[in-house]
Amino acid sequence: MTKTILETPYGTRDFLPRSAANKRSVEQKIMQLFNRYGYEEVVTPTLEYLETLTMGSGRSLEPHMFKMFDRNNRTLALHHEMTTPIARLVSSRLKDEPMPLKLSYNTSVFRYEQTLPGRQCEFYQAGVELLGASSTAADAEIVALAVEALRSAGLDEFEICLGQVEFANGLLDQCKLDLETQSEYKSALETHNIVRLERLVDGLNLDGESAATLKALPYLHGDRDVLNRAGRSANNDRSRRALENLTEIYRLLESYGAADKIKFDLGLIRDFNYYTGMVFEAYAPGLGYSLAGGGRYDHMLKDFGMACPATGFAIGIERVLIARKRQGLIEDARARDVYVGYDGSKIGEAIEVAKKIRAEGKVVELALAAQTEEEAREVQQSKGCAQLIYVG
Repeated sequence: MTKTILETPYGTRDFLPRSAANKRSVEQKIMQLFNRYGYEEVVTPTLEYLETLTMGSGRSLEPHMFKMFDRNNRTLALHHEMTTPIARLVSSRLKDEPMPLKLSYNTSVFRYEQTLPGRQCEFYQAGVELLGASSTAADAEIVALAVEALRSAGLDEFEICLGQVEFANGLLDQCKLDLETQSEYKSALETHNIVRLERLVDGLNLDGESAATLKALPYLHGDRDVLNRAGRSANNDRSRRALENLTEIYRLLESYGAADKIKFDLGLIRDFNYYTGMVFEAYAPGLGYSLAGGGRYDHMLKDFGMACPATGFAIGIERVLIARKRQGLIEDARARDVYVGYDGSKIGEAIEVAKKIRAEGKVVELALAAQTEEEAREVQQSKGCAQLIYVG
């Protein structure tokens, strides 16, 4: 029993003071950036009705949700991502607001799955949703904002893999695959299971050109030249429009000064089914998982009775912290500016000194008992305070 009560549940963790301070510092920088771009923060309940979270494509993630019952036997769940709760919020509370809507969030998210570095059952995300805009300018702003958010967190070594789900959808239609086979192909593509993908294609009754096109899709990754190579295999309007969309987004990202971080990945299919256009993921060297991801999802709000184009992304806070550490960006956000010590008769004066320095915006730790100056200096150094003020 003692062992159990001193442990955290599977997939959760404690943040000790230094880790908590660094986490909060990164979150504040990212949220301040979102605000400068005009995104207003919203806070939704941690608990939602299960019916809300499983609208549309959310059904496939139900086995990974933490579920419980309320007193009326209605099934509740902890939110497993934030796009669905915000879609519910906009459709019910903000439907009469002028569009486009720019919303941001910073919260914990819950998903029951095997824990991995940077992803546990409870993890932390900051993100934005841009609703009511269908233009490439909206998509470009989202990607540029993701680049700036990672930079504001102190990262420089990262890249954005940019794709377009309609390119793959067009190729699958071009090759005349039925819906079930398309689903199997996308599953293999999403999990990067090339062996499974090639076996699937080999088992289909396809001409040589179609089979080669489908096998080549996972390898359409790289610089802007990839779009030209992809265009040679796209004999359908759907895929061509997708490439035109990516070309225009890239042109706008050049204006943002973010194009140097862009790589194209036309085999990129995100792990949610609701994406309808541009998609992207951010990666840092040495990490086998994405730091951030998002894209366009124009059909989700229709499930809530409010047809509305939308695009957005989320950043994994813990993953950013791991990337920072691996890139040598270690700081102690807890750092205190001043330690104030005092002898036995000077506590009142010491309090006044501490108040004055705090009013200047500095971090001050005041001794809670009288000390000699030598004792105060020892405490100052052990606490990591930059300066000692001794009132004696």
